[in-house]
Amino acid sequence: MTTSHPAAEDLEHDLDAEVTVVGAGPTGLMLAGDLAAAGVRTVLVDRRPPGLNNLTRAFGVHARTLELLDARGVADELVATGHPVTGFRPFRWLSVDLTRLRTRFPYLLITPQYEVERVLERRAREAGADVRYDTEVTELRHDGRGAVVARTADGTELTARYLVGTDGARSTVRRALGLPFPGGSVIRSMVLADVRLDEAPEGMLAVNTTGDTIVLVLPFGDGWYRVMGWDRNHQPPDSEPVDLEEVRSLARRALGSDYGMGEPRWISRFHCDERQVPSYRRGRVFLAGDAAHVHSPAGGMGLNTGIQDAANLSWKLTAALRGRTGDPQALLDSYQRERYPVGRTVIRSSGAIIRLAMAHTRAQRAGRLLAAGVAAVPPVTRRAVGQVTGLGIAYPPGPGGHALEGRRIPDLALAEGRLYELLRAGGFVLVTPPHVLPVEHPSVTHAHWRDASSPRDLCLLIRPDAYAAWASAHPDAVSLRDAVAWWCGA
Repeated sequence: MTTSHPAAEDLEHDLDAEVTVVGAGPTGLMLAGDLAAAGVRTVLVDRRPPGLNNLTRAFGVHARTLELLDARGVADELVATGHPVTGFRPFRWLSVDLTRLRTRFPYLLITPQYEVERVLERRAREAGADVRYDTEVTELRHDGRGAVVARTADGTELTARYLVGTDGARSTVRRALGLPFPGGSVIRSMVLADVRLDEAPEGMLAVNTTGDTIVLVLPFGDGWYRVMGWDRNHQPPDSEPVDLEEVRSLARRALGSDYGMGEPRWISRFHCDERQVPSYRRGRVFLAGDAAHVHSPAGGMGLNTGIQDAANLSWKLTAALRGRTGDPQALLDSYQRERYPVGRTVIRSSGAIIRLAMAHTRAQRAGRLLAAGVAAVPPVTRRAVGQVTGLGIAYPPGPGGHALEGRRIPDLALAEGRLYELLRAGGFVLVTPPHVLPVEHPSVTHAHWRDASSPRDLCLLIRPDAYAAWASAHPDAVSLRDAVAWWCGA
């Protein structure tokens, strides 16, 4: 498949897009919006008809995801659609307080996935992404020009320099690459229902586990409530219909009340798998979101992990396409190196939560008691909350790198304004003491520490996804210039 390639500018002219994104869920919409905002010609395709909202999807947006949306100027719009939850009790012995999180968003935002998609689709279209529904990709191939060709169900071929599969757990892109999706089911025969309630649960949401049952009730914010339930003693196949009385009975046993459930607009049965593709990249094709990893809904991390995948990949694709990096292939390979461990950890974390909820044997209950004791240790609690909310996710630093490299940078108050507002330009932000001469680079915004309480000797280069790319105390002009050149191009 390796042949001589024409000049890059000739190839770009002949392609339908620079990047094709397959799958218009939150991950794909985030990615397409980022690429288009950076001036990358982007086509986003989805096999669904336009305007079809899938009511079975997610409903919680964690703090880190809201930070990334803030860096794109759309977080406040999304927050207005939902209800912040500042604390909850997933088990009787564990209470989670989110108000102490060091973030502008110290809560879990309860809002339906279709609101997330609406906000992200509007952004992507306004940025110039070509969004095409009713377009199903059926096969892929790399051609001899160094492009990816996606063939659709009607025989049309879409060509691009890169393609990203964000098309869910049954990903056509993943299958076309021949990649395995190892794993298995963690919980079977969960029931889901969207209903009206005669009375609202105290504290907005209700959740409880008994060992034989698990039930969660929470609001969408528009008068409807999502109910999720599981019964150890009744696990028929997914194909068996669910009636409202089954859901009511589960709620009464686990929560002591069914809150007057009625008027179901949707009701179903499903199972949860734990799976992860071994490689998120194959040549010029990448996988993100549920196409790369799936897990139980415990912790509400699925939608959030996918959006964070997109935030990690989008700026790297842009940099590779625009020559804004010292080593494009190494930068693209870092997507796998950084995001694969995150996906693996999310699978383990959500799996641990759901298995604790399902514990019923004497040994399992002893394990739950042990977990309760461990969870009472503040550092353990902080680490667990950081993992679930995404605020604690960090990437490995380079060899000999500063301790800050690879770590999430909070919304710093800088002399030029909030960090996440400065990141809305789509590039890097270099934060330095006032005496450091400005760095002239089209991909870098130069900002300064605001006051004497800040680490005024520290120079910090922050990536577009708000992680530290490079840091140094008292750097000389050469090392500063070299860091900017490697990360952002000469």
